[in-house]
Amino acid sequence: MSEQIKHECGIVLIRLRKPLDFYADKYGTALYGLHKLHLMMQKQRNRGQDGAGIATIKIGIQPGERYISRKRSNQPDPLRDVFEQVYACFKGLTREQLADAAWLKANFPYVGELLLGHLRYGTHGGNSIETVHPFLRQSNYINRNLVLAGNFNLTNVDELFEELIGYGQYPKEKSDTVTILEKIGHFLDDEVQRLHTWFKPDGYTNQEINDLIFEHLDLQRMLRRATKKFDGGYVITGMIGHGDAFVIRDPNGIRPAFFYQDDEVVVCASERPAIQTAFNVHYSRVEELPPAHALLIKRNGKVDVKPFAEPGKHTACSFERIYFSRGNDRDIYEERKKLGHNLVDAVLEAVDYDFKHTVFSFVPNSAEAAFYGLVQGIEERLDKIRIEKVREMGDDIKPKKLQKILSLRARVEKIIVKDAKLRTFIADDNSRGDMVTHGYDVTYGIVRNDKDTLVLVDDSIVRGTTLKNSIIAMAARLRPKRIVIVSSAPQIRYPDCYGIDMSKMKDFVAFRALVALLKAHGKEHLLQETYERCKAQEALPKEEVRNEVQPLYDLFTYEQISDKVAEIVTPPGLSAKVKVIYQTLEGLHDACPHHRGDWYFSGNYPTPGGNRVVNRAFINYMENRDERAYV
Repeated sequence: MSEQIKHECGIVLIRLRKPLDFYADKYGTALYGLHKLHLMMQKQRNRGQDGAGIATIKIGIQPGERYISRKRSNQPDPLRDVFEQVYACFKGLTREQLADAAWLKANFPYVGELLLGHLRYGTHGGNSIETVHPFLRQSNYINRNLVLAGNFNLTNVDELFEELIGYGQYPKEKSDTVTILEKIGHFLDDEVQRLHTWFKPDGYTNQEINDLIFEHLDLQRMLRRATKKFDGGYVITGMIGHGDAFVIRDPNGIRPAFFYQDDEVVVCASERPAIQTAFNVHYSRVEELPPAHALLIKRNGKVDVKPFAEPGKHTACSFERIYFSRGNDRDIYEERKKLGHNLVDAVLEAVDYDFKHTVFSFVPNSAEAAFYGLVQGIEERLDKIRIEKVREMGDDIKPKKLQKILSLRARVEKIIVKDAKLRTFIADDNSRGDMVTHGYDVTYGIVRNDKDTLVLVDDSIVRGTTLKNSIIAMAARLRPKRIVIVSSAPQIRYPDCYGIDMSKMKDFVAFRALVALLKAHGKEHLLQETYERCKAQEALPKEEVRNEVQPLYDLFTYEQISDKVAEIVTPPGLSAKVKVIYQTLEGLHDACPHHRGDWYFSGNYPTPGGNRVVNRAFINYMENRDERAYV
């Protein structure tokens, strides 16, 4: 993606199932859990650079001793900052002291059996330390302390917020994070109180009842009650003060979660390769947490995977496969290659099968796998062309002509290079624009002036501003005859409300192309009519709301939208003709058959709240409101 967008956060949960001295004896340090947490967060650093935080819980601590420790940072390199501060606690200790698990647990923070890590990408608002996970709901009762972190966005925070008020609560702010924390916390309190009331008549002391609660707390029941009205995409991880832990995944499987367990650890993360690398385990041993299910870890180390909600239609986020997740997952790498492969016909038709005068390249690095797939498909097509040309020669095989046929190759080059970030904040407005243009550089002398077509593969096109102001502007310096931009993702037409920072209609170049086409065809009045239909649905229950923007796109072909996008992203005065080719929805589904969440492309939202969000985003556009379409 040539334009950075903020997206989905990363989580890590680790439960050490053996006593800490086991790890000290086997691995030489009682900080084994911390080291693994650090490594897994490092391997998922692509998922969040706005903030990082960790929390740990010591199990079996006596009253009066600190058992929950937390460290968060919103510094420029938050992950490094967090662990520098954490490891500073152990500075100066000898090797023998670092191997003394009982002494470390008794005297130092962060030496616990439960560890939770979070990497934050803020989708909106500020980036204060208060917005950094994990969040802590404190109580003097050990089994009512709740530590929470997640990768989530809810579409119906307003509704859930009103429920909290109905419980008699007085929330300190209106956000999905605080709402989720207090919602789960409310039902945790309720379950704990229910058990206390159940056991009290039997003559147990309060301390004995605590032990019974540790054993009998029904996490599945608590989570089912707490999440009953959640509408959105989420993976939520939680730790309870006495040592229970859980991970839940939304009913549609929008957000990713993978887990691994053996007799030493239980671990859950947002990306499978992080687990594979940290624990040196084979792909087949890392499981995906099913949608609408919870990974439940009891204080005694017992692990279950149980449903907590009714599953919906499986619509796992396809953007995970196109862009968000690191490409070192085997399946994701192959899917990205397939996305490129599926564009072969459209690309070759666009360049008239003129291999002699076409240079193929990609930008940025995240588009590399799709580019490999495209090139592989082109080479397969060239093989067929070579075979056919040899057959046409029959028995009259001339060496020079045969050599010419066999030497037919696609011209594959590294043309656009992402340059080091330039510090533009001290520049005036005019010079800043010029410096942004130079965020990329080019390889000179490969593209022949006014003769060659330059094909550039990008993983997706969101706003089009970087494409216009940087990539195409820089590519034009090479003086190609034509520039063909190829997006491995389909046209991004609709806002996302499940985690990606794409909530404003005016930001999408595909939507701006739609508006331009409506005006050009004398149909601008349809915008006002759509606005009125959206306004008329505002008071309806979310289950009855329809996506009113979809019919506008139905007025034009996919190619018409793509061609208008090409006009919009063409810099003024550019002599080279620009063409934009997008992946089709059919090509996306073929490449990513198990991740069919495509609402940003199709407008088919998996939860009722999605339709309300798209209509609100359209209303904001029409009312010229530069604000998010949901809380």
